[in-house]
Amino acid sequence: MQDDKTLITQLQQKDERALALLYDKYSGAIYSVILKMIKDESKAKDLLQETFITVWEKSYQYDADKGRFYTWVYRIAKNKVLNLLRKPIKLIQTDDFSVYKEKEEEISFDAEHLELKGALTKLKDHHKIAIEMVYFKGLTHREAHEEMGVPLGTFKSYIKQALKQLRTSYTKSVSFVLLMLTHV
Repeated sequence: MQDDKTLITQLQQKDERALALLYDKYSGAIYSVILKMIKDESKAKDLLQETFITVWEKSYQYDADKGRFYTWVYRIAKNKVLNLLRKPIKLIQTDDFSVYKEKEEEISFDAEHLELKGALTKLKDHHKIAIEMVYFKGLTHREAHEEMGVPLGTFKSYIKQALKQLRTSYTKSVSFVLLMLTHV
């Protein structure tokens, strides 16, 4: 097996075989480091691949006088992990849902919609408002509880109770329709 110095020189000359040999030699150790930092196998594999892509693209920047090759690759991997961890995690309702506000008028009045609308009218006012804010206006629970002026925990219980009532009401309606259809 060739020594690292020769392989690194070949890597800097864009020799793919040298990259493959260096990958075989260092990928296990680098993968372990990434996995310990991120604790997600799928992301760790992606970051390992990105690390060696960067090694390929930036191989000309490696200077043996400044440190060992492993240390250089380790720092690239560590920076990639830290960049990923610093990225804000997108939650489900972080996008602007204002485009849906105009479409409220375009709802078709089919039987299921009317049945759901009827079930909504049976809810207590605070339950109905909570459901409308989250499911029809696209607000997050945090935005909606602030708008209603109630604590977050209380707001979440409104949603839970309302969904339970809707489920019960909707199930009864569907059962009744099925019962009517079997007697026809």
